[in-house]
This record gives sequence, C-alpha cells and structure tokens, in this order.
Amino acid sequence: MPARILVAEDDVKQAQLIRIYLEREGHDIQVVADGRSAIDRARASRPDLLVLDVMMPHVDGLDVCRVLRAESRVPILLLTARSTEEDLLLGLDLGADDYLTKPYSPRELTARVRALLRRARSAEGERPPVLTVGDLVVDTARFEVRAAGEPVPLTGKEFAILALLAAEPGRVFTRAQIIDRVFGFDQQVLERTVDAHVMNLRRKLDGGRPGTRHVETVYGRGYRLATADPGDRAHHGAR
Repeated sequence: MPARILVAEDDVKQAQLIRIYLEREGHDIQVVADGRSAIDRARASRPDLLVLDVMMPHVDGLDVCRVLRAESRVPILLLTARSTEEDLLLGLDLGADDYLTKPYSPRELTARVRALLRRARSAEGERPPVLTVGDLVVDTARFEVRAAGEPVPLTGKEFAILALLAAEPGRVFTRAQIIDRVFGFDQQVLERTVDAHVMNLRRKLDGGRPGTRHVETVYGRGYRLATADPGDRAHHGAR
C-alpha cells in the first residue's frame, strides 16, 4: 500500500535517487535537506515512515531521531556512513527501527522500507500504549490526553514533557533531564523555558479544579507526575 514517506538527506543526488526508487513503489515522497526541517515537516505532515540521514546540517540525524521518537512512533530508517558497532547501536538506542550503512543498494533500501511498513501496519491492530495515572490518561500513539474524563489539548512540547513524566509516575526529573529528553538538539533552551512549559501544562491539566495538581514541583530537584495515592504528594517537599 502507498505510504507518505519523509526523506531527510542533504546530498541532492542521494535524495533524488531515493525519491525515484520509492516513488516507483507508489509512495508519496517529501524531501528535506537538514535536521531542523525534518523535525518541522514530520510534525506537520505526520509521515508513515522517515528515511533519515545521520550526517546533516543544523541538527544531525541522531538528534532528530531522539526528538521525534519522544513524540511519535513513526518508523525510522537511518542512513549512516558510520559503520562501527557503537554508532549503529547508538542509533537503535535512540529509537531508530533499522539502519543502512553507506554505500547501500537502492533496492535494499526499498526492501527495508517495505519491511518497516509491513511491521508498522501489522501493529496497528494492537492496543496502543496508553499511560493511566490517577484520573489522567495519556495515549502516546494517538497523542491524546484526558484529565478527569475531559480532553486536554496540548502543544507538542507539552505532550512530550507529560509523556516523559507519565512513563514513570512519581520519579523526579530534573530540568536538565527534561531538556535532554524533550528538547535534545536545541542547546539554547534554558531551565526557565522548561518552567514555562510546565506552568502551561499544569494550567491545562488541572483545569482550575481546587486541590488538583498533576505535575508536582520537588524543590531543589525538579518535577514529577503525581501518583494515584494522594499521600505521596506530601513527601519530599512536593507541591
């Protein structure tokens, strides 16, 4: 079945070759030439698969992989000139689903793409990962959030922060850890930027309900998602 595929490759000839071969398979192909554009386009167009070169300007492919994996389950195929085991394992640890080392055969690339798409489509019928903490439900596959049964619209960064906290409720994440996990590639992010996102997240989740506080501040440490037990909220100076 045809798929929407985003190709992030700064080598014009390589990008054109990939486009030709994947369009022959019937896919709809979009091409970008740098990491920041890859992140922006992936967020805007929600592709079915991402073909991602590691060595790109502005933001490299590994950081793109880390950022998008925090927000999406889109299959990611890495293209890399780095052939050491450590480099390849790093890409997989950051969330890539498969990789090809350069130089590669375009026919092998199309075969890998077919396999990734089959795998992703076979998983569509499975139950999506839904995180439930108290009255909070975070659907990481659909990018939907409900608090006390009501839908909560969040920005991409707010959702990424919430998903991070909801994956380990009660665990304290420092601002530095949140910056690394959520913002990753952007070295200009300040701790007060995290504070601003958390403030907006609280406002949306708590909905002005008295005594409600989903995201707690642990003074001198960072933030955590409150557990279902109200008694936990009094510990460690949390508020």
